[in-house]
Amino acid sequence: MGNENIVHVVGTGTIGEPLIGLLCDAKEDLGIDEVTFYKHSPKLEDRPKMRGLIKRGANISVNKDKLNDFQELGIDPMYKAEEAIKRASVIIDCTPKGTGLMNKERYYKKYKDRVKGFLAQGSEFGFGKMFAVGINDEAIAPKDKFIHIVSCNTHNVAVIIKTLAIENKKSHLKEGKFLCIRRANDISQAKSFIPSPEVGSHKDEKMGTHHAVDVYHLYKTLGIELNVFSSALKLNTQYMHCIWYDVKLGKKITKDEAIQSFMDNPRVAITYKKTANLVFSYGRDHGHYGRILDQTVAVIPTIHVINENEVIGFCFTPQDGNSILSSISATERFLYPDSYEEKMKCLGPFLFQEV
Repeated sequence: MGNENIVHVVGTGTIGEPLIGLLCDAKEDLGIDEVTFYKHSPKLEDRPKMRGLIKRGANISVNKDKLNDFQELGIDPMYKAEEAIKRASVIIDCTPKGTGLMNKERYYKKYKDRVKGFLAQGSEFGFGKMFAVGINDEAIAPKDKFIHIVSCNTHNVAVIIKTLAIENKKSHLKEGKFLCIRRANDISQAKSFIPSPEVGSHKDEKMGTHHAVDVYHLYKTLGIELNVFSSALKLNTQYMHCIWYDVKLGKKITKDEAIQSFMDNPRVAITYKKTANLVFSYGRDHGHYGRILDQTVAVIPTIHVINENEVIGFCFTPQDGNSILSSISATERFLYPDSYEEKMKCLGPFLFQEV
């Protein structure tokens, strides 16, 4: 491997593909020498995606037992799967739920002394220390080689809390309730669409769905314990997730102050649009791979304050975009611990003040 900085992405799904593309496009500014990725299944319908990523400059790796199958598709892999892991500087696992934990036990622990850091996306509780850029950066220490990038809706809940309730590292949150109104599936996916709204169950006795559980543990890395509860509802749409929030504070706040708090947060994009398709289309037209990289898109006309301390409103979740930004931030921390913030400035054009 030498002194090269090699970033290896495992998986090419709704997070993996745009993440690989962004790493390739910003490779020089980010100080990355090579981007590699792992593709598990040699599917004919995925050939344009693989060719597109290779054209952008990424090198593909596959399971050695499937090498001939990929070659029959006209794809000539550069590396075998474990070879790509072994030579990487940072590994970002974007595989489906639970696979990251399996890969950690099977492969990543074996190479933890060679590789600078490992990341896993979404529902991989227990993979490593939870992380969302702009939320708990100071909690990440050099010893933390395994990082769990929290889900896109957890990013959104976390930044709502930080915007309204965290001041000088102190929490003013008395109670936070969040309804995650989820899209059925991504426009890139053909499975799991639903014909009508579908409500979710509350699997955690105290906090409801995993969104509140995850945001609780995310803030606990800062020594902050939150009183939070979340519910989930899935709608028959492919556009965007949306979150309804009810945040009760231990201090007074006016509507104007709440609005200004969202406007002042550099991780927040604001919007006066009230339909997901208009926000989604803005990301499609102006984002990278159609993604808005901000933590949330706060809908200003919905912000309401009651009892002088309770803020209610809606935010759209830039699904995948906020997780991608956190993934690249964590990657740059591993590669350039003393200058990663300067390296990250190249992604500024994809962070919007207003949508």
